[in-house]
Amino acid sequence: MTGADINQAGQRHGDRNKSGMIRVMIVDDSLIARTVLRKMIEQNTDLVFSAMANCAEDAIQKLSQVEVDVILLDLEMPGMGGLAALPEILACARGAQVIVISSLTTAGAEATVAALSMGAADTILKPRPSEFTSDYRSELAARIRAIGSVPTEINRTCSNRGDRSRKKIDEISKPARVIAIGASTGGIHSMCQMLNDLPRFVDQPILISQHLPSSFMPVFARQLEIASCRNARIAKDGMPVTSGEILIAPGDGHLIVELKDGHPVARLARHKVPNGCCPSVDPMLESLAECFEGAVLGIILSGMGRDGVLGARCVVDAGGTILVQDRDTSPVWGMPRAVAEAGLASAILSPEELAIRILSSRVATKWA
Repeated sequence: MTGADINQAGQRHGDRNKSGMIRVMIVDDSLIARTVLRKMIEQNTDLVFSAMANCAEDAIQKLSQVEVDVILLDLEMPGMGGLAALPEILACARGAQVIVISSLTTAGAEATVAALSMGAADTILKPRPSEFTSDYRSELAARIRAIGSVPTEINRTCSNRGDRSRKKIDEISKPARVIAIGASTGGIHSMCQMLNDLPRFVDQPILISQHLPSSFMPVFARQLEIASCRNARIAKDGMPVTSGEILIAPGDGHLIVELKDGHPVARLARHKVPNGCCPSVDPMLESLAECFEGAVLGIILSGMGRDGVLGARCVVDAGGTILVQDRDTSPVWGMPRAVAEAGLASAILSPEELAIRILSSRVATKWA
């Protein structure tokens, strides 16, 4: 996740206590880590320490006794461990979101991406004690605010462009020859849900830009292969865009597409974009709108900020279709909300409903 993601924080649904404070629970087996994290939380006037647990079993028990909005969860703990306990923690959390305290080791990346695909909303590096700096405190607080804030309402079935304009969007939509997915915080779980519900006969190429560090991308690709029953590859410059396969933007570059001898190929770009994200959803959608002459289905899932708005406009203007994830199922309703409020979404749906919408639309025709 980039600095721009944090500065343009999205929001989640859920009940909030009357004080408006965001209530935080810390689950970590290290006494030092728990103490330092608590002090960092208490230095923010809008955050409040709610509970502390030294293992997953303790956290599950305490969740039945206290109200929390955000859970800071270490994965490497004695006993059940954070990863194994995550489904039960989420079930007991009553809408609270989980931020995984992660290491950037290979094992840490495996566990972290698995946690994100299971429903954790975000991850932040677990530093050594000497690295608990003011910058880390600021980043941690920003991420807690991003997934702990309450969003404003927006009509679930149509954007603010109005019914007449939405009808025009639907009328000019072209059968999609490619599917493009953009996501950030909270998006991995939603993406896996949607792809798991999408039958294999939907064989358009799928391009994905997910805000995630480069070191996590190989693990992310394997998770998508399991969820989708499709081959998933991290994009390299010149790689062909192939029917039935998933191409993923690398963590350090934008995935764009251009024609070579009449066939679409992947290109990697590293120019700065207005939203500050890398990889960014905007360049991907912009290039697809041009390369496929608008025959694009773009899907914007949970994430912070406004990445995807500029690209979505290019897709819609070229005759393509944009769908966004709904507020109720988005841990962070920032990116989908921005696209919906710009009047660019043909529908605002849950991950399951997004898969059904793909099946019921003309996107399921044979790609050529």
